[in-house]
Amino acid sequence: MKHPLFKIIEHQKNGRAVGIYSACTANPIVIEAAMERAKETNSFLLVESTSNQVNQYGGYTQMKPADYAKFIKELAYNTGLDKKQIILGGDHLGPLTFTHLNEKEAMAEAKELVRQYVLAGYSKIHLDTSMKLNDDDPDSRLADATIARRGAILCTECENAYQELLKTNPDAIHPVYIVGSEVPIPGGSTATVESEVEVTKVEDFKNTVTAFEKAFKEAKIMDAYQYVIAYVVQPGVEEKDSGCTEYDREKAKELMASIESYPNLIFEGHSTDYQTKLKLKELVEDGVGILKVGPGLTYAMREGLFALSFIEDELYANTNHKTSNFRQVLEDAMLENPGYWQKHYSGNEAELVLKRKYSFSDRSRYYMPNEKVVVALDQLFENLKDGVPLNLLSQFMPIEYTLVRENKVVNKPLELVKSRIKYTIDEYLYGSHQSEI
Repeated sequence: MKHPLFKIIEHQKNGRAVGIYSACTANPIVIEAAMERAKETNSFLLVESTSNQVNQYGGYTQMKPADYAKFIKELAYNTGLDKKQIILGGDHLGPLTFTHLNEKEAMAEAKELVRQYVLAGYSKIHLDTSMKLNDDDPDSRLADATIARRGAILCTECENAYQELLKTNPDAIHPVYIVGSEVPIPGGSTATVESEVEVTKVEDFKNTVTAFEKAFKEAKIMDAYQYVIAYVVQPGVEEKDSGCTEYDREKAKELMASIESYPNLIFEGHSTDYQTKLKLKELVEDGVGILKVGPGLTYAMREGLFALSFIEDELYANTNHKTSNFRQVLEDAMLENPGYWQKHYSGNEAELVLKRKYSFSDRSRYYMPNEKVVVALDQLFENLKDGVPLNLLSQFMPIEYTLVRENKVVNKPLELVKSRIKYTIDEYLYGSHQSEI
């Protein structure tokens, strides 16, 4: 069976603006919302975990690839989504978490990483070898040839793992690969000063394609190259603390026109979070067939949770009722363990307080599994289990207020939060037309 993502290429090359959004997250509330929307729209759901989140050592989610695959299957069962509609993707798979090692050791770890991903049934594999390793020259740009050679090594491991997978699962679909050399940093930039986002130069993109073709040829895996469906490029988009760099098709027109020279390839765009639905539509129209979104989804969830927290404060003001204090509990968790946000946020104390709560890079997402945060969230949901009074719902969640009044959303805290997430998902569905895949 041919991988469904090949249909995007077919549509794109026939002049139809069809793509797919990729939900890069391990948050169960976000994933359930995405699954429910996929079920409602009868479309595929592409959900991805990064090598930071999920790896052979557990990552920061404490899940190995097989654990994440099981986790997704359980959520699909709970939501009633047909597992055939789910495409599991691995994001930034390579030596990302092993850059402190020399190439030999780092690549050995990366090979085991991709092997476990393929064996777990992931069928969209982003091979990311764009980062420098310990024995790379720190003062010079990592050569395309080096990036491509390492990518071919990992692809060889994936191909071997797929053959191993077929022994236990003869119906397993062959994975497709995403490659490239201009790959944004996973999790968001760590730069403290915002700089202009530069669109990938056409020459650089074409040189990357040539380098990967050569590397695959030298590794004697050209049969696998037919499964390389997309290259990651920078079309000129990036989220910022209080906004985003919007897609400007005029600045990217030469890059976008260049994909027409490659009948079997599309672009994958990272950091498309917070683009308007019209900009997402333009990206897909111009050749970006895969739209990656991560913090944009968890930010929408955080918005919903904060709205409920404000509602809770108003509802139980001047009473002895125990409240969750959710916003403060989350802030305390971030202060107790600043490792996930400290390198990403800069400014004075007042600015940092604001960014920890409201930055579009949404570093608070890393703290949602914190035990104290989970307890506070359970208390919040318990306090609002009978529904939110309509006057408070109108004040703090006006979109959900309308949907509740129209009987399109159930007035329960979890459903209200999911509705906020689905609003963001619908922006991507508008831009991608992925129900046509």
